[in-house]
Amino acid sequence: MLDRIRIVLIGTSHPGNIGAAARAMRNMGLEDLALVTPRCDPRDQEAYSRASGANTLVDAARQFDALEAAVADRTLVVGASARSRHLPWPMVSPRALAEGLPQALASDGARIALVFGREDTGLTNAELQRCHQHVHIPTNPDFSSLNLAAAVQVLAYECRQAFLAIDETATPAANATTGEADQPFGVEWDNPPATHADLERFFVHLESTLTAIDFHDPDNPRQLMARLRRLFMRAHLDSMEMNILRGILGTIDKRLHDRS
Repeated sequence: MLDRIRIVLIGTSHPGNIGAAARAMRNMGLEDLALVTPRCDPRDQEAYSRASGANTLVDAARQFDALEAAVADRTLVVGASARSRHLPWPMVSPRALAEGLPQALASDGARIALVFGREDTGLTNAELQRCHQHVHIPTNPDFSSLNLAAAVQVLAYECRQAFLAIDETATPAANATTGEADQPFGVEWDNPPATHADLERFFVHLESTLTAIDFHDPDNPRQLMARLRRLFMRAHLDSMEMNILRGILGTIDKRLHDRS
């Protein structure tokens, strides 16, 4: 389970925080570190010093030019947010996030990204809107500022506790009534979840089609696409559902073209 969780750091300004985050990850058995447009040298000596033996994670950390690229293959993206936003978004606690991991990773193709923002400003609204849900660490309101690596440590710890709670060699418990193995939805889900890249292509297509039918005005958006993004990301679409939606949009596009 832990090998399917990626930690994504955006715009990190201090190499020591990258090293400390790598150490926190390795302490808890996480190995996949991604860096998006870091504002420092990720392999500065300070990074290795703070990594305290987790140098392999620093060396292996992949760098990306945009969040979308770093999470393209992920099926669940969770952004760490320290403050509420103008547009409400599904919010969970670290414990609730961890408790939901077994179901979120039930499919073989499922992959998760935990996204952390800049030390000074956190994640932008646009970046948070590319997350299925947000996680908030309930710190002391009188002193709520949390170091980046400390935030990574908290979430990594909760992920490890969820991992340790699962007996991965045991078969699912049998339902007392049916005698069949319990599944989150009664049966094994029939299609893998849609990836983040699938979702982003869908949103581009959706906005184009809504503009073509004069439902969406790009010059006066009034948060329409943000609200639709929230709706569809909250639904956790699978690949077949995504194909159906893209097929609907494609048919609308064809009818519009035939009438023109």
